[in-house]
Amino acid sequence: MIRHSFDESLDSLQKDILRMGKLVEEMLDKAVESLKRQDVKMAEEVLESEEQIDRLEQEIEQKCLSLIATQQPLAKDLRKIAAGFKIITDLERMADYSEDIAKVTIRLAGEPLIKPLIDLPRMSKLAGQMLSDALEAYVREDVELAYRMCQNDDEVDHIYAQVIRELLTYMMENPRTISQATSLMFVGRYIERIADHATNIGERVIYLVTGVKKELND
Repeated sequence: MIRHSFDESLDSLQKDILRMGKLVEEMLDKAVESLKRQDVKMAEEVLESEEQIDRLEQEIEQKCLSLIATQQPLAKDLRKIAAGFKIITDLERMADYSEDIAKVTIRLAGEPLIKPLIDLPRMSKLAGQMLSDALEAYVREDVELAYRMCQNDDEVDHIYAQVIRELLTYMMENPRTISQATSLMFVGRYIERIADHATNIGERVIYLVTGVKKELND
């Protein structure tokens, strides 16, 4: 009976983490789409999600602490709760980066883009998929999915390098593009960092299941 109660509490915790992750994924998608469309209203909606993220983070933290204090879990159960505790920190940072992208949209409002955005949305889709896969790997305790997801970080890094090279070319050819190109470079950096945090989650999954710490974000 005690074990059944613990399993229910752990399941509730995981559902909350998935809910927070889904919200972060939506924030990222909406932030990049707002930049692509130069839609300030959409960007402001991203900023308005901060309160919900903060509330979820606090609720999940409390659930983690409560499970540890009242159930005194051992070994793998404790690792699963500890992983959840750290995952929400990664999710909160991803939300911050999504907000930073939305702020770029607002800062560039009314300013024609120096080029159609293609690679940044591609990076965003990859990073969002990495996040989704990482959380699924956490719930399913799927090491193979965690490893596979982490491999996509290399593709994100590759696209980011392309973005930097292209924007530097614009800056050298036309100094008037420097300000906007720099802002777009920052957007690329924010997305790249989101992918890194997704990789962190993958590493936590591998540790959760195997008890071995792996550095996958070299």
